[in-house]
Amino acid sequence: MRSRGILFGFFTVLVFACNVKPQPIEYGSDGCHFCSMTIVDRQHAAQMVTEKGKTFKFDAVECMMNHLKEIDQGTVALFLVNDYSEPGELVDAKKATYLISEGIPSPMGEFLTAFGNDADAKNAKEGNGGDLYSWDELLNRFKP
Repeated sequence: MRSRGILFGFFTVLVFACNVKPQPIEYGSDGCHFCSMTIVDRQHAAQMVTEKGKTFKFDAVECMMNHLKEIDQGTVALFLVNDYSEPGELVDAKKATYLISEGIPSPMGEFLTAFGNDADAKNAKEGNGGDLYSWDELLNRFKP
């Protein structure tokens, strides 16, 4: 009977340890997994969560994209980016629209900005110039 209790406890811990969900980014104290800079910009940060629930935080979308060159993307359950229009709000990176425009600087100098909706991205492009990208187009741009 005791071994069942231990086994149940083990599985309970295992289930909760593998919880696939984003973690809050602690701006001003969390470091970027790729470049080690402190994450301070609420408009350009990003996050990945693996299928096992491990989170990786990035100070810029371009750091996440460059990190993807080094890993098996099939192990990632969630790709998240900050919505430029709503600072600090993480949105699904695969559904976001991206703008590369020298009119909007990003932390690592790639001028890459994510928007939670297409209309905001188009408005930003009208005011700043640049090119719009989908998630798949961005992956192609950052291919090794």
